[in-house]
Amino acid sequence: MATYKKSLRVLIISLSIIPALVAIYLLSAWLLSQVVVNRDFKQTSDGITIYVKSNGVHTDIIVPAKTELIDWTVKLNPKDFQKGELNYVAFGWGDKGFYLNTPTWADLKFSTAFNALFWLSTSAMHITYYSNAPSNSNYVRQIKISLQQYQKLVEYIEKSFQQDMQGHYILIPGYHYEGVNDNFYEANGIYNLFETCNGWANQGLKKTGVRTCIWTPFDWGILNNLKEE
Repeated sequence: MATYKKSLRVLIISLSIIPALVAIYLLSAWLLSQVVVNRDFKQTSDGITIYVKSNGVHTDIIVPAKTELIDWTVKLNPKDFQKGELNYVAFGWGDKGFYLNTPTWADLKFSTAFNALFWLSTSAMHITYYSNAPSNSNYVRQIKISLQQYQKLVEYIEKSFQQDMQGHYILIPGYHYEGVNDNFYEANGIYNLFETCNGWANQGLKKTGVRTCIWTPFDWGILNNLKEE
């Protein structure tokens, strides 16, 4: 009986701590999203136009398929570019289990979410191909950066991919979202509460020199800081 009461007390204390931890996490996310980095960033009059696009939860970085610095049609699966005139490529980093096993929110399982949040899964790169640049909306930011800045972004994206012995990205075959021209690749890093898909995009913009925040696990931390741009 004593052991049972002790276990019950531990359970009650643990359950009472969880709301406090969630509150601390959310408060930290909000506070750190207000701390701006690259505050003096100005868009260039020439250079390369990139886009940041959110679906309301997850953020992608969209770049031209071909530029003088890199040809993504060669780096990525060439067969995908035979499906039509594809001029833009969207890159998104995230939890592999979530990406592959949750094509819609209705497919989300507790085990998938738990593994993603607590360092129990590997990561993947989700690549989406577009014929046209994304239309202006509350969830899209257009940014014009210099060639030097784009080179930094390219280096950041490339380092996110796992590569084989020949230096090729490792395709995860057989996985696609319905109605989307996309595929998945093995990625470096482990998704968790502090390294999220939006954190990946934010870090890439930060390294590129674009105005963003010091840290955010959510899309609004990025989009809000790009409003002036």
